[in-house]
Amino acid sequence: MEAVPRMPMIWLDLKEAGEFAFNAAVKKSAVSVPRDFEGCSTLRKYLGQLHFLQSRIPMGNGQDAAVPITWTEIFSGKAVTHEDIKYEQACVLYNLGALHSMLGAMDKRVSEECAAGAFTYLRDHFPHSYSVDMSHQILSLNINLMLGQAQECLLEKSMLDNRKSFLVARISAQVVDYYKEACRALENSETASLLGKIQKDWKKLVQMKIYYFAAVAHLHMGKQAEEQQKFGERVIYFQSALDKLNEAIKLAKGQPETVQEALRFTMDVIGGKYNSAKKDNDFIYHEAVPALDTLQSVKGAPLVKALPVNPTDPAVTGPDIFAKLVPMAAHEASSLYSEEKAKLLRDVMAKIEAKNEVLDQFMDSMQLDPETVDNLDMYNHIPPVLMEKCAALSVRPDTVRNLVQSMQVLSGVFTDVEASLKEIRDLLEEDEAQERKLQELLGRVPPAPGSPPGLAEVSKECSKYLELHEKASFTNTELHRAMNLHLGNLRLLGGPLEQVRAALPTPSLSEDDKQVLQNLKRILAKVQEMRDQRMSLEQQLREMIQKDDITTSLVTTDRSEMKKLFEEQLKKYDQLKVYLEQNLAAQENVLKALTDANVKYAAVRKALAEVEHKWNTTVQTLVASYEAYEDLMKKSQEGKDFYTDLEGKAAKLLDRARAACQASEAHRQQLLERELKKQPPPRPTAPKPALQKKPPELEAGGPETAELGSLVLSELPEELRSLPPELLPGPLAQLPPPALATLAGG
Repeated sequence: MEAVPRMPMIWLDLKEAGEFAFNAAVKKSAVSVPRDFEGCSTLRKYLGQLHFLQSRIPMGNGQDAAVPITWTEIFSGKAVTHEDIKYEQACVLYNLGALHSMLGAMDKRVSEECAAGAFTYLRDHFPHSYSVDMSHQILSLNINLMLGQAQECLLEKSMLDNRKSFLVARISAQVVDYYKEACRALENSETASLLGKIQKDWKKLVQMKIYYFAAVAHLHMGKQAEEQQKFGERVIYFQSALDKLNEAIKLAKGQPETVQEALRFTMDVIGGKYNSAKKDNDFIYHEAVPALDTLQSVKGAPLVKALPVNPTDPAVTGPDIFAKLVPMAAHEASSLYSEEKAKLLRDVMAKIEAKNEVLDQFMDSMQLDPETVDNLDMYNHIPPVLMEKCAALSVRPDTVRNLVQSMQVLSGVFTDVEASLKEIRDLLEEDEAQERKLQELLGRVPPAPGSPPGLAEVSKECSKYLELHEKASFTNTELHRAMNLHLGNLRLLGGPLEQVRAALPTPSLSEDDKQVLQNLKRILAKVQEMRDQRMSLEQQLREMIQKDDITTSLVTTDRSEMKKLFEEQLKKYDQLKVYLEQNLAAQENVLKALTDANVKYAAVRKALAEVEHKWNTTVQTLVASYEAYEDLMKKSQEGKDFYTDLEGKAAKLLDRARAACQASEAHRQQLLERELKKQPPPRPTAPKPALQKKPPELEAGGPETAELGSLVLSELPEELRSLPPELLPGPLAQLPPPALATLAGG
């Protein structure tokens, strides 16, 4: 993965400045900065000097020296004017973050943390009502985007440095976490309306990156499992990485070629890893492959942070050009008070985040979603996918009949072919039996001259057809089995909808079960109410801190009284802190009640899960039967075509077999006759009666017949005397049955 092409990054446009009654030369140099790090330095200096000016001259909102300040709003292009020097500071600070984001998106991949720091300072220290592009939602989105891209840069460096697989996986997982936060902001309807047309482009890129870096995280978890010789875990991590990468590829349509190159490169790496790991495990290690959800999730490692902005840092701002106007004590005291407010916010947020983490982990372990904790409503109607199939069959009432008829025709042709092939086989076996009998009678293999050659060809062709028939027979059986499997479902889908609904499983809950469900849903609603209240109180605290400016009081307060003034001013936050403490303390009781309710819900949950599984299985089975219909009809027609062709060939082969067997029988008769002719003539004896015309006494089978039989038998060769009568040469075959019996009996 070291050579993977880089993904593009999001960068922000700079705001354009308008009217501000300030020194023209200073204003020009501050708003028309070059797009490089020198420009960032200029903006920082200008921001610092504005801060110094604000601490000495009353140029804030509603103050005596306030003048109109105009800047262009990024998304709408409208000019926005405020009489507040802090508006100028906010816009300069926004441009500082935007310029850092632009530099961070370049090849050098730096300064994303600086951009995040600028936007964080802007969000936490300035009002959000100045313009849409500096609202709390937009700034939070920008911060998460910049942190995600900064972590992405760190991930690139970690892979180039060949850091340990587990560390790379955690860094990549944190990239996913930052982009998920950004995606949640992009999906917010209010944020989407503020961003306008760029919202879709940003959301599409961020969603693709979420899946892509999740794939990278699981790729490196698989590499770690490989290093630990956990070959089953290696397979599931690589498989998960492959699945997530495929999702990223789906979301990458329309993205630039650099994205496509990165995805192709990563697919080559992950695909190769997965195929190799699966093959090794299947043939060598044979380790059980665990389910992914049984393995410990990859926890992100946030190794980047928003770099803090200090507007009064002398190393950045340079000399204070307004130092002689106002004593620095007031400014320094204001900075100290700002730090006290920041400390208060950090303390409160640490408690909130700790409780939120516990709550998130608890809810993840419970796997309880208030929206789907009971799914009873879905059993009240036939799902759309099934309704679609029922509607399709309602306009095709002959579906089942056509399928049955088609299979019956196929069975008929199949039987005809089987009968023809059996008759051919019987003829061949009978011919072989006669041939063996002749060999046994002659005591040797009969000479081959003149033997009909057709039988061998018939036998060979018959074997070929039998083999085809045997293979097709298995397919035919499977086709009938599949038809029988789907026939009942097709009849059901083509019938009344009431029958379809009745065929779908439905849960049967007692009143106690319903009460358990209602109680669980009530407590889950309490959990959500607790979350919403906590977020609202946090937002109120942030807004209150941002608006808290005691500079005027500091100017008139003695330095020795500053600490006391801070304490008094910070008391205004006590009531909010009490509300937050109560909210956080209530969490333990709410979770305990949820645990008890979940225990009671376990049996109901199991029953509902089983019914839902059966319901889904039934729906899938019915849909599969509908989708199998066309395939069954197609395969049935292919089977008919195959067997019709085979039937014609078998019929022709049967005719050839009959003719060949007849020719073979005639050939055997010729052999017998030749064998008789080869015998020496008999010694002269009394004249033999003619065989052409049978005397009456022979017809009757009297004593003369027996005498003639004995006479003929004495003249036969030794090897022909045991032949059955039907195999004797032509002249002897004319003897009546008694004479033949005499011959056969010897």
